[in-house]
Amino acid sequence: MYILNSSILHFPILTTLKHWFPRAYSDAVFPKITTHYTVKSRKNDPRWKAINMERYVDETDILIVGGGPAGMSAAIHACQLAKKYGREFRVTLVEKSATIGGHILSGACIDPIALQELFPNWQELGAPLLTPVTVDKFAFLTEHSRIPIPIFKGMPMYNHGNYVVRLGHVVSWLGEQAEAIGVELYSGYGASEILYHKDGSIKGIATNDVGIAKDGSPKDTFERGMELHAKCTIFAEGCHGHLTKQIVNKLNLREKCDPQTYGIGIKEIWEIEKSMHSPGKVEHTVGWPLNKNTYGGSFLYHLNEVPLIAIGFVIGLDYTNPYLNPFREFQRFKHHPSIKLTLEGGQRIAYGARALVEGGFQSIPKLQFPGGCLIGCSAGFLNVPKIKGTHNAMKSGMLAAESIIEAIIEAETIPSKTQGLEPKSYSNKIRNSWIYKELKAVRNFRPSFHTPLGLYGGIIYSGFSMILGGREPWTLSHGEPDYKTLKPAVECTPIKYPKPDNIISFDLLSSVALTGTNHEADQPPHLTLMNDTIPVEKNLSKFAGPEEKFCPAGVYEFVPLKDGNGKKLQINAQNCIHCKTCDIKDPSQNINWVVPEGGGGPAYNGM
Repeated sequence: MYILNSSILHFPILTTLKHWFPRAYSDAVFPKITTHYTVKSRKNDPRWKAINMERYVDETDILIVGGGPAGMSAAIHACQLAKKYGREFRVTLVEKSATIGGHILSGACIDPIALQELFPNWQELGAPLLTPVTVDKFAFLTEHSRIPIPIFKGMPMYNHGNYVVRLGHVVSWLGEQAEAIGVELYSGYGASEILYHKDGSIKGIATNDVGIAKDGSPKDTFERGMELHAKCTIFAEGCHGHLTKQIVNKLNLREKCDPQTYGIGIKEIWEIEKSMHSPGKVEHTVGWPLNKNTYGGSFLYHLNEVPLIAIGFVIGLDYTNPYLNPFREFQRFKHHPSIKLTLEGGQRIAYGARALVEGGFQSIPKLQFPGGCLIGCSAGFLNVPKIKGTHNAMKSGMLAAESIIEAIIEAETIPSKTQGLEPKSYSNKIRNSWIYKELKAVRNFRPSFHTPLGLYGGIIYSGFSMILGGREPWTLSHGEPDYKTLKPAVECTPIKYPKPDNIISFDLLSSVALTGTNHEADQPPHLTLMNDTIPVEKNLSKFAGPEEKFCPAGVYEFVPLKDGNGKKLQINAQNCIHCKTCDIKDPSQNINWVVPEGGGGPAYNGM
């Protein structure tokens, strides 16, 4: 009996047991977890035989998947150009969040350069950029002290001229501008499937089916998703979008670039004592509590609202120790003397987390293809040392709109070779823009941390690169993708984290409660497993169950089996805040995040 205990499972024994007792072994040790139709086909399921699977079809000219800064800017600019040329084009945008801006999470300190191009009169229009940066600080933390690092004009960390914002509110405002100019917005509709023409070009998307029970059977309320066909589809899903992942793999868009690398950003909003509040003050740190070989750092932004601050922590997902817990690192960070001083007497009012792209210049994939293109964080336009991507996301959306309008007009006189129109000038527009110039100049910042010196080597190299103005004649590689970097647990030291005091630091579940997250409980878990056995057979036995630690929402738990012999993975899908970390960091690449029923997920208010 004791052989089945997960702590002493070995692959040869597992294989033998499965061969001898396949049904008993599977039911006892690896209970069925995944019921989602993307893994468990409905074709041969008798429960689905009498169900009408026809979809309603709608046609549009330009379709945008994702209602963040990039998608909104693309939609708005397409309508602006249509008016400029005296044309009428139907522009449609679908967004999985129940409300526009409800899934947006960022620091955020933004550069207004792209907004200025999109709306030169943005201030008159009431854009919620209310807090210009007034003070800029950067420091290296040790466990008990803070070492200031000077910031000079021209450095990526120089923020004067930028604005501290609640990005969800900015996106909500962009949504209002989009509707006013004629964009058709459909919030609460998750794009679940990419549709293709017979020639292989993109045809559009299908929204997700709703009314499916947790066991994968149709409920009385079942409704088939609808199809949206377009001349060109813009993928603006943000970091590691699930449709973007599919199209990148299908069309081999990463053939000539480095793997994308990522970070996880965890954020809270606090109402603090008025005496500690300095509107426009921006602070960043590196160092403690991370060791020199783990990339990451913090931000603390003072908003120009009743004394509010946004505080957060970012950790590169190329970390190696499977015991590392990003959420608990953040909670520990807040107890640093220089940080705790700001928070004491305050109250935490919001929490959230999101993965972010960190690959930069080396990781930009092929951007265009017949029937569509990638923009924003779907393409990977975050400037890592600047810690900003909103301006690049917005600009890329505008350039995509220009190229697509050109392609539609051209196709009226010169027939396209494919049914889905390719925005042929888009990649060149990116190369000739300030996006490309900006990212190329800082291309070696992030990979320079991949040395035995770690953080120290990265800081030294980054200083050297700034002296050269980013003009060094070489380009450093990112190396392996993040999911390959974890070391086996036996090679690593467990990390002892202090218990939360519920004043400065908090437990995970009370944090998730602040996100407003809600999913229809009776639906198949949208965190799907390609193989239900791998979490225990590999991830738990070899890597000490990293799913439990890297998820910032308590979605994954290894719980004891009823007979006490071993553990099983339990997926609390209703907790999911759509950060995508699991899909990125799972060392087996067995977790595939798919879109849940539309409208589910976090309900952020200006995160």
